[in-house]
Amino acid sequence: MKLFISTLIFNGLLLGPVSAVAAPSQEPVPERPVTLDQTLEWSMQNEEGAAYRILISKPEGEVPYSGGYPVIYVLDANAYFASLHEAKRAQEQFRQAIIVGIAYPGEAPHNFLRRSYDLSPPVPEENNTPPQGGQDELLDFIEDRLMPAVAERFPVDTHHQSLYGHSFGGMFAIYALFTRPDLFNHLVAASPSLWWDDSYLLKHERDFRQQVEAGEANVIHHSLSLIVADHDSLQNQQDASQLYQRIEPLSAYGLRSSFYTVEGEDHMSVPFVLESRVLKQILGSRHG
Repeated sequence: MKLFISTLIFNGLLLGPVSAVAAPSQEPVPERPVTLDQTLEWSMQNEEGAAYRILISKPEGEVPYSGGYPVIYVLDANAYFASLHEAKRAQEQFRQAIIVGIAYPGEAPHNFLRRSYDLSPPVPEENNTPPQGGQDELLDFIEDRLMPAVAERFPVDTHHQSLYGHSFGGMFAIYALFTRPDLFNHLVAASPSLWWDDSYLLKHERDFRQQVEAGEANVIHHSLSLIVADHDSLQNQQDASQLYQRIEPLSAYGLRSSFYTVEGEDHMSVPFVLESRVLKQILGSRHG
């Protein structure tokens, strides 16, 4: 051990050593990755062999009176899972929920190529760069593989399953409502890209409205929340507002809808101020 010799000097005279002090330790401080309490992760593949990371925010507390926990499925979970999980845990009234993050392998917050395929409609070959058109493959994966896997591990309230997406994810959530209205009870679409592919969702919207009005689609206890940032593009804001105006009359058939603008935020920042609003919109909803 190295020692530092302390001496006492008085009037310029060296009076000799006073004490011996051990040198500061040079041992490095151990480091380890940060982990999120009350979470788990597993890997899955869809029918085509594409891999996903499934991130789970575990429920806390007793099983609700319904016999199962409400479930929130979150798209682009590499970016949005952690903050939503912590917002849930910090507020006692939300802790019974299960959050299921649909994430991609790797550490990037957004996997541009994978999400461009998973969340979009098919397009002509000459426009298929990057590859697009996987929206039904992803819905099949969620319905046929992911939901059963979650239900194997936890008691699930099958009447309270929700989907949350941002941008392309918001567009995908609306597509899910229009084409598979029985799959999710509550959908939250933040800054949805309704302009994509010449507003391709308009046709699906017309078909959905006709089905609801004809009694072929049951939307009682269902909801759609549309959220935009006030610094989103003007087209994004107008498209979402106009969709809300067209959908709102379906409240006569049981579908609740809402439109909200977040002040002071832009397209990329808005998801990170929405955690509590998303939880309230979904978990505060009454269900059958």
